[in-house]
Amino acid sequence: MPLDAWISLAVVLVVFPLMAFSRLGPDIVLLGAVILLLTLGVIDPAQALGGFSSTGLFTVAFMYVLVASIRETGGIDLIIRHVLGRPRSEGRAMARLLLPVASLSGFLNNTPVVATFIPAVLSWSRRLQLSAHRLLMPLSFASILGGTITLFGTSTNLVVHGLLVERRPDLDMGLFDIAWVGVPVAVAGLLYLLLMAPRLLPARRDVASPFANPREYTIEMEVDPAGPLVNRSVEEAGLRHLQELFLVEIERDGNVVSVVGPGERLKGGDRLVFAGTSEGAVELQQMRGLVPSRHGESSLEKEFKERRLVEAVVSDQCQFVGQRIRDGHFRTLYGAAVLAVCRGGERVAGNLGQVRLQPADVLLLEVRPPFIERHRQSRDFLLISQVNGQARPNHEKAWLAWSILAAVVALATLGVMSMMNAAMLGAAAALITGCCSVGAAKRGLDTQVLLTIAASFGLGAALEHSGAAQALASGVLGLAGSSPWALLVAVYVLVSLLTSVITNNAAAVITFPVVMAGAEALGVNPMPYVVAVMFAASASFLTPIGYQTNLMVLGPGGYRFGDFLRVGGLLNLTTAAVALVLIPLVWPF
Repeated sequence: MPLDAWISLAVVLVVFPLMAFSRLGPDIVLLGAVILLLTLGVIDPAQALGGFSSTGLFTVAFMYVLVASIRETGGIDLIIRHVLGRPRSEGRAMARLLLPVASLSGFLNNTPVVATFIPAVLSWSRRLQLSAHRLLMPLSFASILGGTITLFGTSTNLVVHGLLVERRPDLDMGLFDIAWVGVPVAVAGLLYLLLMAPRLLPARRDVASPFANPREYTIEMEVDPAGPLVNRSVEEAGLRHLQELFLVEIERDGNVVSVVGPGERLKGGDRLVFAGTSEGAVELQQMRGLVPSRHGESSLEKEFKERRLVEAVVSDQCQFVGQRIRDGHFRTLYGAAVLAVCRGGERVAGNLGQVRLQPADVLLLEVRPPFIERHRQSRDFLLISQVNGQARPNHEKAWLAWSILAAVVALATLGVMSMMNAAMLGAAAALITGCCSVGAAKRGLDTQVLLTIAASFGLGAALEHSGAAQALASGVLGLAGSSPWALLVAVYVLVSLLTSVITNNAAAVITFPVVMAGAEALGVNPMPYVVAVMFAASASFLTPIGYQTNLMVLGPGGYRFGDFLRVGGLLNLTTAAVALVLIPLVWPF
């Protein structure tokens, strides 16, 4: 091998231990590796920066915008309510998540599937008091397993099939031919995730949890007369088992229902009084059919997208001290809706509108952005801080946000345009239609994931263009000798390792001609080896940079490099064992 190839291999051997054992993020480690390779002349500037112009990078970026539009319109709640539900155990929760994800990924590109489910799983896990750390990696792995079921399940399958047809048109495959192996591989992988992943992934407490705000608020919401909760029972509306929230009473036509049973039917205009935390208030804001209680005239009607949630501490100089919130027209004067009130770290008993404000009361307010700057130095409030959560979504546009995402997936699946082009048009449509503001779109971008994707392309380019990947492929396949079985195992192991350090498509493209030449030299059917390349290239469970869905869950799940090795290593062995047994049975040598 040339010197550049040895340097590339040495850098790779340093990069992975750094990501596994250092506290540096994968984006910093990979960017450092690319800078070193560029400095040593192994790659040129175009190759080093090639990842920043890759279609994969921009596809993920535009998908983040589409997901932000669904989150801003409250569409995430539809996934939680109708797909994920309220399972009674972690095992059932895992099953409710993995089965639909794997099924969808067999027919849709898994990037939008995972991008859509990540915020839903984060919110869902909070409601169920489960650790998102134990759900997000299985989410990514399930989407990868689902992609192996059909020929169009992943772009890698299509790339390999294209290379095969170009070289041997007589070996053309049907869309569902690989399902004979893909379905058993997916079933075995999902069983592994259901049984073993919970044992291999420890539940890590959120870093912020020891410092969580212990204040308990009185929170009041109103049932929208035109919303979907009218005539539903408290149980059916999902208000019975809310985490960090308790439905204290219902005020209806001047009467108070103080003992609220699960069968109590909700009516339009009902005022629901909850006891709970600020995080619980944020969860209530996301629920379609609930609106802030109307105290006086509203100056915030329909202005959803620019709302914020803030906590404000009432000063003794506030003009509303001693007055009831409802009588004081608080909303009209400040342009802020009072969602909840806390006094002395505890909730205030009674109806929110009847509460008389006192100095040092903490109010949870729904406001427009100018409120924060306008009243930060105001004598009416001692302190104003923004809550880590969005205000009430614009549920009226949820159907539009979902329609845009469905159109994007349909355009890409039917081959009308590339996934990147479809995602770009979808992101533009989300901004133009008001499903997502520019600010929300910017906040939705995960820069660590995007930088890691871009840098990984530079590292892959070094292995590919220096000849290191080609030399490894030839060397490993040369060890297989004259045994068809040994060659099949060598092909699978080689591609599986390569796809952990370079892109799936690059691993397949590099090894395909070598694999075909090896099969022809042995005088055997090349189909088992072609299918092995497809499955091994998709079996990217070992590292976070092996597949872009792994990168997408890396940050939200708080994972370390070792987590992927521990869980993904055994999953790689499981899927490899099933695939290597079945492939020769379906496509004999």
